[in-house]
Amino acid sequence: MPPPAGRDQMLERSSNRPDDGNTYGELAVTLQSQADARSELIGAAPTDDETNRKNMALLIQLRWTAVVGQIVTIGGVHFWLGIPLPLTRMGAVIGALVLLNVSSLVWVRHRAAMTNNELLVALMLDVAALTAQLYLSGGATNPFTSLFLLQVTLGAVLLDARSTWSLVALSCASFVWLTMAYRPLDLPPNPLSETYTLTVTGMLLGFILNAVLLVVFVTRINRNLRERDAHLAALRQHAAEQDHIVRMGLLASGAAHELGTPLASLSVILSDWRRMPDLAADQELAEDLTEMETSLQRCKTIVTGILVSAGEARGEGSSPTTVTAFVTALVEEWRDARSARTLYFVNTFGEDVAIVSDIALKQVIFNVLDNAYEISRGWVELLAEREGDNLVLSISDRGPGFAPEMLAQLGKPYQSSKGRAGGGLGLFLVVNVVRKLGGSVTAENHRKRGATVRLTLPLATLAIGGSFDA
Repeated sequence: MPPPAGRDQMLERSSNRPDDGNTYGELAVTLQSQADARSELIGAAPTDDETNRKNMALLIQLRWTAVVGQIVTIGGVHFWLGIPLPLTRMGAVIGALVLLNVSSLVWVRHRAAMTNNELLVALMLDVAALTAQLYLSGGATNPFTSLFLLQVTLGAVLLDARSTWSLVALSCASFVWLTMAYRPLDLPPNPLSETYTLTVTGMLLGFILNAVLLVVFVTRINRNLRERDAHLAALRQHAAEQDHIVRMGLLASGAAHELGTPLASLSVILSDWRRMPDLAADQELAEDLTEMETSLQRCKTIVTGILVSAGEARGEGSSPTTVTAFVTALVEEWRDARSARTLYFVNTFGEDVAIVSDIALKQVIFNVLDNAYEISRGWVELLAEREGDNLVLSISDRGPGFAPEMLAQLGKPYQSSKGRAGGGLGLFLVVNVVRKLGGSVTAENHRKRGATVRLTLPLATLAIGGSFDA
């Protein structure tokens, strides 16, 4: 039977939409520009400078240790061993270190970040202070010259290669200068001050001091560096996930545009069939046609939702509502779309709060509910509650729960217990959308059976105008 007149024209109009290419191109540019902005933001994160700031604080602590150590050593040598030292000049050097440390504390407190050059200057000043004290106490013959190695080691850990070699050059030059210019010690003639005994004792004390300070401070510095590396790794992972989302968004929007034409064609064909007398007279076929049209309309709604959520910013196409109204409407829509009556909704949120209905958030909650319903068709619970300034949505089921490795990799792509190729993207998208809204996603297994996924969302992010009233 030939199609009624006008179908060809309708099909031609549905397959030759002039705005599809422009819309898809604009969407691609929008998504890519968002990805570039995120990459620039991550690349500009001052993680190195923040780590340098922590390390500068450790150098200040080390300098306080040096001040106390010098006071104890000078006092012991001068008063206990009876070796005269220029206390005034050596005290002036200690006073300069104290003044430097106080000014450094004030400086660090008002600075958000430190650079490599600032660390280099701090270490060079410490080398200069050590050189001055050694000059006043025997020069290169002083066994505490081994403390130069402490400064060089710290420089090797904290600084870049060029700065480290600069510090090495300064330390070597200082040591060479101390072999030629220094104030010799006046050793008293008694058995406790024999040169060999004092030298060995000083070398032992210098070794112990070097070893202890290196272990304590290098361990702390390495901890700071590990925290920086972990932070950078998290940023790189986040950037990769965002990149993945952009690619999936482009793919989904492209697929949605491609599906638009066949769906429009099917809609026209079903409309023609409904007008055919032979098919309209058959009650069973008429019911099938109605069901097909309902399913087709749902497919078109899903495609439209994909395009809207991918191409529009938050607030465009959204409407003001409240927490209770939003969650209640969401539950009813999910029940109607899935023909499922085993979803139990519990609302303990309390006093209602005005928010903006967010399409992406609704899809996220649908995704978690679908996952729970797929493995626990007999019982799924959605609990809405308030914890401080957060909306907490808990979706519980009575399924087998999450495998331990999935809980450890929560939110990572392709982590799925269903064994399907490419699975695991649903929870990955859930975690990233909630994270973008400033919230977090956690999951836990129940003791006997089932699991709970908790979505924690700041009300300030969901509220109209970016704020909310308690």
